[in-house]
Amino acid sequence: MSFTSITRLFGVGLTPGKLRGLQRISHTNGTLTMVALDQNSSMINMMKDALKKKGQDREPTFDEIVDAKMSLCRSFGAEGSAVLIDAYYGVANFIATGAIGRNSGLLVRVEKSGGPKNSVDAPITELEPGLSVAKIKRLGADAVKLLAPFEPDEFDSAEKQYAFVEKIYAECKANDILLLLEPVSFPFKQNGQKEDKKSKTYLDRKARAVIEGARILSGLCDVFKSEFPGTLGHESDSKLQENLHALNEASKTPWVLLSAGVDFPDYKKQVEMAMKAGASGVLGGRAFWKEYFTFATKEESQKFATTEGANRVKQIQEIVMSQGKPWFAKYGLTAKCFETFRATEGWHFRYGGLEDAVAKAATKAGEVY
Repeated sequence: MSFTSITRLFGVGLTPGKLRGLQRISHTNGTLTMVALDQNSSMINMMKDALKKKGQDREPTFDEIVDAKMSLCRSFGAEGSAVLIDAYYGVANFIATGAIGRNSGLLVRVEKSGGPKNSVDAPITELEPGLSVAKIKRLGADAVKLLAPFEPDEFDSAEKQYAFVEKIYAECKANDILLLLEPVSFPFKQNGQKEDKKSKTYLDRKARAVIEGARILSGLCDVFKSEFPGTLGHESDSKLQENLHALNEASKTPWVLLSAGVDFPDYKKQVEMAMKAGASGVLGGRAFWKEYFTFATKEESQKFATTEGANRVKQIQEIVMSQGKPWFAKYGLTAKCFETFRATEGWHFRYGGLEDAVAKAATKAGEVY
């Protein structure tokens, strides 16, 4: 057998830590079915509505939120290839209790839920207080997830978001941990007019924003988590498929499709279309589990999660594994290629030269690495 230098991998950013992360969060065929349970604000709002219907006008407690997340994870988290959770409620509890199985990949969200906005209502991403890329690495996570809302036409936030993404990507490189980036589009004020997600101006530009976001930002991550580039019913299916192919061409890294809280039948259709265009899988959340909070009792909620919720993940996984493009194909690699890679003696002396500089800089800034 002839061998290939690991510099072939290093040349596309697949250093040992990042490559191991991809192996951990993907199926054996290189596709990805990941379940998102990192939502805080949206989940809390769902729980508040459920409590109000029971005559309890209050916020859910910390323990109630933790229990809900762990219940969902235990019910169907192991059906996919990986689970995404937050640090505030999730990661320590998930690991300590075994709610996330030993064979499931682990992604941890690094951004604060519900950060500030600028003068035109554009969100500006901030770190989760008390969290860092280095801490996520030390937790044993396989990947860092960063949500960075991004609108190319809103210059103020676009520049700030780009700089923040660049910073987090550099920290992930220094810590040799995978970065999964999620730059979602959003409504904002234009010419004094306020938009929402049903505004024609927003719907008309959404596809372009998603595709341009991939073109601008996908080189600053290892896996690109994309919105569906358009809206079912607003554009024709043929136009949406054309948009998906454009997204695939624009993304410099493997990409997966998020669910954005759409109803499951719509998400299933979106996933089928995305796989045809070259997506490597999904990272879906509310489309799998949002009805969990609508039932009157915990027993009914649990039954939904273990039956319908689990079945939804299985359905999507079947589509992903049979039709998705393996992540390594984005780099012109095959599964067989990996058998041929070899490192030379002493490679570890040349590996990882950035972490000391990053650690020193972080310490000066007041963060203990």
